[in-house]
Amino acid sequence: MSMSSSGATGPTVDPAEVAKFSKLSAEWWDPKGKMAPLHKINPLRLAYIRDAACRKFSRNARSLNCLSGLRMLDIGCGAGLLCEPFTRLGAQVIGIDPSATNIAAAKLHAEKGHLSIDYRCTTVEEIDHRERFDIVLAMEVIEHVTDVGMFLNRCAAMLKPGGLMVVSTINRNWKSFALAIVGAEYVLRWLPRGTHEWNKFVTPDELARHLAASKLAITEETGVVYSPLADRWGLSADMDVNYMVVAEEM
Repeated sequence: MSMSSSGATGPTVDPAEVAKFSKLSAEWWDPKGKMAPLHKINPLRLAYIRDAACRKFSRNARSLNCLSGLRMLDIGCGAGLLCEPFTRLGAQVIGIDPSATNIAAAKLHAEKGHLSIDYRCTTVEEIDHRERFDIVLAMEVIEHVTDVGMFLNRCAAMLKPGGLMVVSTINRNWKSFALAIVGAEYVLRWLPRGTHEWNKFVTPDELARHLAASKLAITEETGVVYSPLADRWGLSADMDVNYMVVAEEM
């Protein structure tokens, strides 16, 4: 979204559009608003991805620019909740999302923070097939795609040699139905009803097979568990519901 003027005729920006996207951006970035569940889990996701990348590329995770020089693709980036902190850590981040409103909200928030992030309203299938990335993120995405194998194959093709992919998703079993759908959507109302379809959830074994078909092997895996008493998320050996994996070339 350009905020510039067009010659002597004055601004071409529609103030109503700016207001709309400003409101959406504010909603995405409000830690106590509609996106509160994402904000609660975000520090855990950030640290997990950062540490995995630093191990892989021999960086110091305590360094403020530990991801400097690394090219990162965040698929389904929303309004940039992962893109912005990784940009601040030095990564060259490309954030893609099929929603034009999400991308507009992301661009607006990045401009306010004076951050240079390459946001694109597109999909992995539409990206230039010659583009390559050191790190590809698919966080809470694969449970929403129509063909998991095809999606992961496209992701794998975009990795540079020696690159890293991080995937987070939800397991498919009775427990995930009870917690991720009944609990999160109907009882706690963290998410709008209908956000997830249980039959689209992916088991760790299924994910491993899909990745292997794309010549990627899981090198790290962890469960992600919510503690109601502490009101926070933590890493766990329990992968029954939410889980994350790191995958690398075989």
